Amino acid sequence: MDGRVFNPEEQAKITQIINEGMQVMTEVASLNEGLNDTVKAVAEELDVKPSVLKKAIRVAHKCELQKTQEEQELLETLLETAGRTL
Repeated sequence: MDGRVFNPEEQAKITQIINEGMQVMTEVASLNEGLNDTVKAVAEELDVKPSVLKKAIRVAHKCELQKTQEEQELLETLLETAGRTL
């Protein structure tokens, strides 16, 4: 420990942010659980892997389709170079 002592106002701020942070993290966990259940159900209906559907959600959320395509092209080039394609 660094031995720092916080005054009462700082202690109150620390307590407040920790409590609020814990609440937010609990809410996020609940939302993620619900999303996972929904993704699983939709993936089953569409006969696709849930992981692929989750990746599509992440790519769309981050607006990274171009980056993902470039990474896929590089991956294909590397595998072709190594003679590891079907």
